[in-house]
Amino acid sequence: MKSKSRFLGIDDAPFRFSDETVPIVGVVVQAPAYIEGVLTTLAEVDGHDATDRLAAMIRASRYRTGLAMVLLDGTAVGGFNVVDVDALHLSIGRPVLTVTRRKPDLAAMERALRRRFDDWEERLGVIRRHDVESIRTKHGTLWVTYAGASASEVREAVGLTTVRGVLPEPLRVAHLIAAGIMRGESRGRA
Repeated sequence: MKSKSRFLGIDDAPFRFSDETVPIVGVVVQAPAYIEGVLTTLAEVDGHDATDRLAAMIRASRYRTGLAMVLLDGTAVGGFNVVDVDALHLSIGRPVLTVTRRKPDLAAMERALRRRFDDWEERLGVIRRHDVESIRTKHGTLWVTYAGASASEVREAVGLTTVRGVLPEPLRVAHLIAAGIMRGESRGRA
């Protein structure tokens, strides 16, 4: 990867569990911080279509061929609409990285999944398929899983795209846009 590589950051918008769908925003950034484009789609709240919806959004994009990596804010959108990072990686032909600020509490996720879903084991299996690893940045620690990339490529991508703070710029901007769409103005930290 080089300093002008393109990265796609994806985040879901704020939602209520009574909503049927949630907007998903993707931001294409030429590292470190030049915004080239914005992509959008919808996914079901607590559904099963996240992987397919993200893959379709990316495959239809004119930016797909130049992408070095896709960064997701967590392993699910719209609650527990879990993204299968392996299937997404195979579908789009690009590495996929999930990023969170805090280490995921897998035991709490399992409890929530057991209470709410008949297919909780399947959803949890997709979430647990990859070990969660920590990446130390200048401003803190990120927790990641990934498919289609090596640990050194993941560290390089995070380093290339993190401008200030701890979050890579594609994710930070996707979060701000998604929140602004739903609330009329973004607030809080990305």
